[in-house]
Amino acid sequence: MAVTPPANRLWWNEPIHIVELGWIVIAFIWGLVMFFTMVYWHSIGEQNLANETYKVVPQSFAAKAEAMTEKYTVRDEVGIPVVRPPPGSDVYLIARIWSWWPILELEKDQSYRLHLSAMEYSHGFSLQPVNINIQIQPGYEHVLTITPNQSGKFGIVCNEFCGFGHHTMVSPLYVVDRS
Repeated sequence: MAVTPPANRLWWNEPIHIVELGWIVIAFIWGLVMFFTMVYWHSIGEQNLANETYKVVPQSFAAKAEAMTEKYTVRDEVGIPVVRPPPGSDVYLIARIWSWWPILELEKDQSYRLHLSAMEYSHGFSLQPVNINIQIQPGYEHVLTITPNQSGKFGIVCNEFCGFGHHTMVSPLYVVDRS
């Protein structure tokens, strides 16, 4: 109930005051500007990753990742294999209970098709400081083409709460300059 209710209870039949009409027009125009800005940034601003997503059986994805790891392992780091796949190849990265597997070592200015999937829970793939973020679900394979343009050690962080060991789910990603 209003403090001073209108005398005529059918308020929607009352004429709109010019100031109120002005604010309605401003809000409508601003809404259109924001809508078309989103369309612009989506299509021209290159703000979104061009990725593909497929349904996959987690065990078959793990088998592909293990085959790649056996073929391209160059060393171990804290018990996790470090793989150096050739440029242009398919690279598989598994998100499993509180770890990323295997550790990747890629070449600067070379393209790779990165395949991501989770084995049991939902995880978040966040590549820092580049700020690439993808939510990884079990039963889905996310594929994106990446071309590292800086060498160094980058961090892969799970940014989707996945249980009590979530805070330990970090992994390095190495980019080496072979030129």
